[in-house]
Amino acid sequence: MQVVTTRAELRAALASVPRPLGFIPTMGWLHDGHVSLVARARAECATVVVSNFVNPKQFGETADFERYPRNVARDNAICEAAGADIVFAPTVDEVYPPGFDTRVAMGAVALPLEGAARPGHFDGVATVVALLFNLVGAERAYFGSKDYQQVAVIRRMALDLAIPTDVVPCSTVREADGLAMSSRNVRLTPAGRAAAPVVHRALAAGVAAIDAGERSADAVRAAMSRVLAAEPAADPDYVSVAHPDTLAELAVIDGEALLSMAVRIDGVRLIDNELAG
Repeated sequence: MQVVTTRAELRAALASVPRPLGFIPTMGWLHDGHVSLVARARAECATVVVSNFVNPKQFGETADFERYPRNVARDNAICEAAGADIVFAPTVDEVYPPGFDTRVAMGAVALPLEGAARPGHFDGVATVVALLFNLVGAERAYFGSKDYQQVAVIRRMALDLAIPTDVVPCSTVREADGLAMSSRNVRLTPAGRAAAPVVHRALAAGVAAIDAGERSADAVRAAMSRVLAAEPAADPDYVSVAHPDTLAELAVIDGEALLSMAVRIDGVRLIDNELAG
């Protein structure tokens, strides 16, 4: 496996690799969810590239950016064991050189849910992913579905900017107790980690309500909120029942619905979702 840190090194490493090329953009602190993305890319592509870059433009709070866990040597070992061919691990100045003054401004798909809770977040995501897509030039890029809205934003961005990289969503990987794997989970205290599966239990309650015939979106939101309210450590940011394409909140469920939530536990913001209906 080759590790490169500059744009020039990346271009040189990619110059003669076999195609198709599969790309997994990450912010490091890799876990089994990332490993599953590398495995999917390895199965479908001749060359697999992983980027490892904590993107300051998608953090609203400087403290949150600074607290984000980092260990590049650990991540490189995981990538090599998973079968990656190239890791791109640049500095901030390499990604955003002095004088960098461009951003991708996303539209409607970026406004609700995470976009409402974290203004500007998806502009930062879209800006760095557009830049990375252009640097890597992959046929396919793989993303976990835990970040459902992020996948929708990136797919819209790539389509609108005519970037010929196919955005491939992959299933959420979970711990045995249902907690969606996330790099942020490492910041949970033991008590917070014990409380964290309430997020998936709440989503499961919403799915069960729909499966039982409930068609009122408010009733499904209430079913999920009751589960969260029973866990004192859980502080919800939002509980949503939305259209899976537009992400607009539903009043009546007459087809598939996206159930999603953001919940703070131990001050750590956990997000998760399930499709139902």
